[in-house]
Amino acid sequence: MSGRDDSVIYIGRKPVMNYVLAVVTQLNQGYDNCTLKARGRSISTAVDVAEIVRCRFMKDIVDVEKIEIGSEDLAEEGGRTRTVSTMEITLIKMK
Repeated sequence: MSGRDDSVIYIGRKPVMNYVLAVVTQLNQGYDNCTLKARGRSISTAVDVAEIVRCRFMKDIVDVEKIEIGSEDLAEEGGRTRTVSTMEITLIKMK
């Protein structure tokens, strides 16, 4: 079941444990990996989620496969654009 688009979890303003539960549920349903995607202020929440899953809930089962960083230009009112940082953290089940 690896490589499917529904293995992506978008991090927003919900509590950290909501996202932890989503990751653990997804990995227990047979997915080989899970990608956390976050922008701006949500990046720190994504890091917290990855660390809680990796160090507390699925210790010795899940590891970080890759981390990608980047930026996006978002359009604002008045025709201006704003650059926002992005991060993708891919967690993978160890074999």
